[in-house]
Amino acid sequence: MKNKKNIYRCSHCSFETLQWLGRCPSCGSWNTFQKKEVSDKRNYEQDCAIKNYAQKLTQIKFQNKDFRYKSGITEFDRPLGGGIVPGALILLGGEPGIGKSTLVLQVAGKITKNVGKALYVTAEESISQIHIRARRLSVISEQLYLLSETNLDQIIYQIKTLSPKIAIIDSIQIINDNSIPYSPGSINQVKNCTLRLMEIAKKNNIAVIIIGHVTKGGIIAGPKIMEHMVDTVLYLEGEKYNSFRILRGIKNRFGTTNELGIFQMEDKGLKEVINPSKMLISSRDKPIPGAITSVTFEGSRPLVLEIEALVSSSFLNNPKRITTGVDSNRVSLIIAVLENRLGIQFQNKDIYVNAVGGIRINEPAIDLSIAFAIASNFKGFTIDLDTIVFGELGLTGELRSVGMCQRRLSEAQKIGYKRAIIPFENSRQLNSSTEGFKILGMKNINEINNFMRRK
Repeated sequence: MKNKKNIYRCSHCSFETLQWLGRCPSCGSWNTFQKKEVSDKRNYEQDCAIKNYAQKLTQIKFQNKDFRYKSGITEFDRPLGGGIVPGALILLGGEPGIGKSTLVLQVAGKITKNVGKALYVTAEESISQIHIRARRLSVISEQLYLLSETNLDQIIYQIKTLSPKIAIIDSIQIINDNSIPYSPGSINQVKNCTLRLMEIAKKNNIAVIIIGHVTKGGIIAGPKIMEHMVDTVLYLEGEKYNSFRILRGIKNRFGTTNELGIFQMEDKGLKEVINPSKMLISSRDKPIPGAITSVTFEGSRPLVLEIEALVSSSFLNNPKRITTGVDSNRVSLIIAVLENRLGIQFQNKDIYVNAVGGIRINEPAIDLSIAFAIASNFKGFTIDLDTIVFGELGLTGELRSVGMCQRRLSEAQKIGYKRAIIPFENSRQLNSSTEGFKILGMKNINEINNFMRRK
C-alpha cells in the first residue's frame, strides 16, 4: 500500500492531477474528477508512454509538405506566405468598419471555387444580412455555407458534419461556450473558445479563420495568449475614411512576417492593388520643397513612396515633432544630425513628417529621404520629380549602404524615374543594368549643402 498513489482524472477531458478538484482547470467542468489508483510511479509513467512517444526527426514523413490553399486573392495569400495552410488557425484583427467581414467573405467565395466547401459562421449578423452582402460582392457559390450561431458546441458540430476546407468565425468575442460560467467576450470565454477551435482545426485538418475585435489601443481584445495560441495573426489597417487597406502579418508560423497585402475599398468590396508604388506617390506636375520620393522594402516587395516634411515656426516652449507612418525616434535622430552637421537650428520650429499613403515604414533606408525632405522644406530648395532618394544615416553624418539597391532602382526605373541619390558605397557596387539611370553617390550628409546652393 505504501507504493500506491491516487490519481484523479477528469471524465470530460482526461486531465489528471494528484489531488481532487471541484472544477477542472483544463475544460472548466465541475465535479468530473474520478479517483484512479496507481500502484507505483513507474507504472504511471508507462501508462503515459502508451499514449504518446518521442520520434526521431529523420523518421517523420509528411506528404504535401508545401501544400497550401490558394484563395485566388494574391494580396491575401502574400502575408500568409503564399496561401492558407490546411489545419492552420488564423486570427484576423482590425478596427470596426475597416472591412474584415468583407475580406473574409470574398476569400470564402474564392476558396469554394478553387478548393472546396467553406463555412461562414456569423455571430453578429443574420443569414439574410450576410446574403445581401454576398450578392453585393458577387459572391455566389453552391459550396459556401452560412450559419448564424453563437453556441460553440453547435458551431463545432456543424464543422464536423460539413467538413469544410475552411471555416470562418465572425467574431470570437460573441461566441459562447456553455461549459464554463462566463459571459461571451470575457477572457476565459475567448481563451477557451479559441482552444477548442484550435483542436478542431488540428485534428480535422480544417483551416479556421477567427475574426477578433480590437481595443482602443489598437490590439486584439481578449488575453494576449490568444495570439500565442493561433498560427497566424493578421491585422487589417487603414483610415476608416480612406479607400486603401493594408493587410499586415504580425505572426506567421508558416512564413515571413514582413509581407503585406494592399487593397482598395470599392462598392463591390476590396480590390487588390497590383502596383502599390503608383498608389504611394503623388501626381504633382512640378517639384515642391519638402516632398521627396524614396524606395523601401516590405518583405520581398520594393515600394516607391513619397516622404513629406513641413517645418514651421513654433511659439511653444517645446516645439512639436509629429510623425505619421515613420518612427518618431528615428526622425528625432535625423533632426539632431542635421543640426549638428549642417548647422541648421530647429529649436523654435515645429516639424511634421509624413509617409504618404497610410503605410508604416520602419526601414532605416528612408533616413536620407527624411533628411532631404526636412532640409528641403526649411531651406526652400527642391529635388527633381524624376529623382529618388534613399540611404541610411549614421550619427556622425556618414551615409551607409543599404541592401537590395539594384532592385530598388529597377522598381523606380519601371515607374519612370531617371535619377537617384544614394550612398556612395551602393553606387560603386552597381552593375551595368542601370544604364540610362543617372546615379549620384553621397558620402556624407554635408553634401546636402550642394543642393541648397542651387535653389
